Amino acid sequence: MNMREPPETDAAKEREEAANEVITPTMRLQDLMARHRTLDSRISEMYAHPSHNQILMQRLKKEKLRLKDEIERLKDELIPDLNA
Repeated sequence: MNMREPPETDAAKEREEAANEVITPTMRLQDLMARHRTLDSRISEMYAHPSHNQILMQRLKKEKLRLKDEIERLKDELIPDLNA
């Protein structure tokens, strides 16, 4: 180890390990679905408040739709076509 380099912290090691972790398509799908549910909850909470921010609401809805499309695309890749 070079004397000029700071010693590695546990957080740095964890980040490096996480960056090296292989993410399977199933793990990616689960992550996307969790993010979609989170956005859905957040949008529902915003509807409950009469003074919700319309611009933020539109952005959240667009992101939710983008996630939905990505989820469907990933599902299509994971599930074989039965008609093939």
